[in-house]
Amino acid sequence: MTLATRNYMSIGEVLVTLKTEFPDITISKIRFLEGEGLVDPERTPSGYRKFRPEEVERLRTILRMQRDEYLPLKVIKERLDTTADADSPARATKPSEGDEQELGVPPTGLHMSVEELSAATGVERERIRELESFGILCSHGLNGERYYDGDDFIVLSIAKGFFKYGIEPRHLTMYRHFAEREASFFESIVLPMIRQRNPDARRAAADNLQDLTGLARKLKQALLRTNLRQYLLGA
Repeated sequence: MTLATRNYMSIGEVLVTLKTEFPDITISKIRFLEGEGLVDPERTPSGYRKFRPEEVERLRTILRMQRDEYLPLKVIKERLDTTADADSPARATKPSEGDEQELGVPPTGLHMSVEELSAATGVERERIRELESFGILCSHGLNGERYYDGDDFIVLSIAKGFFKYGIEPRHLTMYRHFAEREASFFESIVLPMIRQRNPDARRAAADNLQDLTGLARKLKQALLRTNLRQYLLGA
């Protein structure tokens, strides 16, 4: 299920949504703000937090007030409570593009530690390390520290879906090999345009790559369905 079709986020997804604008945000801080009565997410029957869009925007507004106006939490809470029935800052704030995008679109500017990535996806750190050892994930360097970006978050979120079928990280290496071969093939097609060093040619190359990846995705889906047709006829 994607973020676009579901009307709430988990606390980990909220972390990812806010991390670009607020690099210091953590799961613990979100829980702390909840404990202070600044936000009040719903709970599932099993106890997991459900952040509705308006709650995410309220949280974003709180963080902006802290960062930009240096307001204490007591004052922030009083302001939000006073304007709760009017056009509050939380309602006036424009949602970020990430709130409307599907899960398959990586958040930009995202830098997460392995602990944050684990908290955001619910995947154990040992599994993350194992995926990295097989080249499925790739941490990046920043001032001597390692971090994971939006693409890693997307890959891990997808890989998590495979785990429930008993599929291990080593089994996913075939997808990495397919992607590497396909990337090399597409690069050979657009490379002559990129070598022109012409801005228009480079833009055309980027457009062509976008079109090629879309066509490749559709073809793979069609071929996979053809090969599994005898099992999917009743689906």
